[in-house]
Amino acid sequence: MRGERTLRLQHGSRIQALCVLGTHLAVDVHGAAPARAVAFGVKHTEGVSVEVAARGRAEEGPAPSGTRWPLDEGMVLRFSMSRASAEVNDNKVIVSFYAEGGQPIDQAGVFLTGIGLSLDVDADRDGVVEKNNPNKASWTWGPEGHGAILLVSCDRESPLSPAPDCDDERVFSKEDLLDMSRMVLRTEGPQHLPRGYEIVLYVPVSDADKVGVFHVQNPFFGQRYVHVLGRRKLCHTVQHAGGAAELNFFVEGLRFPDDSFPGLVSIHVSLLETLAEGIPHTPIFTDTVVFRVAPWIMTPNTLAPVNVFVCSMKDNYLFVKEVKNLVNKAGCDLKVCFGYINRGDRWMQDEIEFGYTQAPHKSFPVVLDSPQVRGLEQAPIKELLGPDFGYVSREPLFEAVSSLDSFGNLEVSPPVTVAGKEFPLGRILIGSSFPTPAGRRMTRVVRDFLFAQQVQAPVELYSDWLATGHVNEFVTFVPSPDTKRCIDWNRDILKKELGLMEEDIIDLPALFKLDKQGKAMPYFPNMVPMIILAKDLGIPKPFGPVLGGECCLERHVRSLLEPLGLRCHFLEDVASYHGRLGEVRCGTNVQRRPFAFCWWHATP
Repeated sequence: MRGERTLRLQHGSRIQALCVLGTHLAVDVHGAAPARAVAFGVKHTEGVSVEVAARGRAEEGPAPSGTRWPLDEGMVLRFSMSRASAEVNDNKVIVSFYAEGGQPIDQAGVFLTGIGLSLDVDADRDGVVEKNNPNKASWTWGPEGHGAILLVSCDRESPLSPAPDCDDERVFSKEDLLDMSRMVLRTEGPQHLPRGYEIVLYVPVSDADKVGVFHVQNPFFGQRYVHVLGRRKLCHTVQHAGGAAELNFFVEGLRFPDDSFPGLVSIHVSLLETLAEGIPHTPIFTDTVVFRVAPWIMTPNTLAPVNVFVCSMKDNYLFVKEVKNLVNKAGCDLKVCFGYINRGDRWMQDEIEFGYTQAPHKSFPVVLDSPQVRGLEQAPIKELLGPDFGYVSREPLFEAVSSLDSFGNLEVSPPVTVAGKEFPLGRILIGSSFPTPAGRRMTRVVRDFLFAQQVQAPVELYSDWLATGHVNEFVTFVPSPDTKRCIDWNRDILKKELGLMEEDIIDLPALFKLDKQGKAMPYFPNMVPMIILAKDLGIPKPFGPVLGGECCLERHVRSLLEPLGLRCHFLEDVASYHGRLGEVRCGTNVQRRPFAFCWWHATP
């Protein structure tokens, strides 16, 4: 609220006022004059600038000493201060009133204390909290955009904490602060504010459950970071430091964007004035900053693998061994989830989806936990949640969970351009049904979460024709040096929504049969749900007819994929996965490196 504030003078009296640097105080001179006054003059100290405005137009240039103006109705004085005061009331403005003939009648005056007050953030996203950036109170997308960014503190820095940091109002270590965005309150002025004034930091009630703010206490004697805003704490009175001071605050996001939360939060600082005892404080100046909470971003198969996850079961020893050999060839690491964690659930891909979150100062991986409860639900919390590894989940309250809520029913494309519209982080693919009452769909709370992230605009495909209903049974993406390549059946939708050409699409042989419910299930191992580790592909071994000592299906797939520079490895999964309506991809999961592209440069 930088601008103009009205100040009321009264002839024969002197008042006191605070003037915030960069703002103006406006005085109705005509209304403050005694009855016989026809003219007025102004004197002021060097630290004050004065303008005289007649009917809303300012006089050009400074007012010369001794100059008098006619006291017309609508005559206004506007004054401001260019530097902060060293002491309270060290500047003043005196207005003298004159009768006909130039005889002085009376005076009105104001003693001024100038203070600087600025709430600042990294509005230009360069890692520096600059002073009074003009764009700090708004947020725009794109490479020329502006606005500060918050990370959700969904990791867990302390092993003593049972939940992510965003569920806790404590800071266990300085590592906690590295996840947060720095916010600086800069003040200038005398050692103490005049009596009746105070500075208050606050958040709107609607944002209180979405943002947390911490402030350092005792900076020289064992620093202690105190939770001052967020959740039940709506305001915090700031101790005025005196002189030129910078107070550091650390801000964290508490929630990812969702259907009821577009991602923007605001924090305000106000200078409050008490007119009289018993009367509530009145804000006379407010400064505002706006943050956008960073989205959760899903990683496509075309990004470099970091870790591969698989469950250890009684019947999949040979499968895990084959996966380990593949992982070694790809140059990444294998993480095995043993029985005491997986509790008999082998479907690693169905339980979790890997992604990440990113701000200019930091990024870290975040695992999205599915609403499925089949045994692995504790694995992401016990095995993944930790320092710089976040966790988020969405669980429906009143909807029944179906097979389509497994994250084998999530896929994301590489970056695409569709009809001139760029999707630099790709587009999420969700398996769904035709809009009929009997069709299965992913629960609304998960779909709403994915759509609300904005940067990977989801596309819904028809997957309910399958027994498991997972989109990864008929579409996946493999790296290619020249173009995006998609293995799919929902051809028309993918061409339209991902901007694909027919030459981008590769058909792999598959054969399905109908179950008793009329849903399709693979007759032999489906080769589409493969695991993709850069150039190395772990493909379900199809056990097709052998011609010339080689499986004809394997030979055909090699002829399609190896010219792209890919290496095909066929993994036997019949006993441990295929017989249970899953394949290699369903029983594994891959954490990947994030995009090099910064999401805030996108234009949703």
